[in-house]
Amino acid sequence: MKTWVCDVCGWVYDEAAGDAEHGIEPGTAFADLPDDFVCPLCGVGKDQFSEQ
Repeated sequence: MKTWVCDVCGWVYDEAAGDAEHGIEPGTAFADLPDDFVCPLCGVGKDQFSEQ
């Protein structure tokens, strides 16, 4: 599993952990997040994330 970091604010999405607070199950790959997914801290889209 990979981690992805928001290039704007530094929030980290960990595929292994998911994001239960926002309804994303553990084990959800970044590529499988909805196209309208936005960073929960700053609101930018998936195109503003980089693989760590």
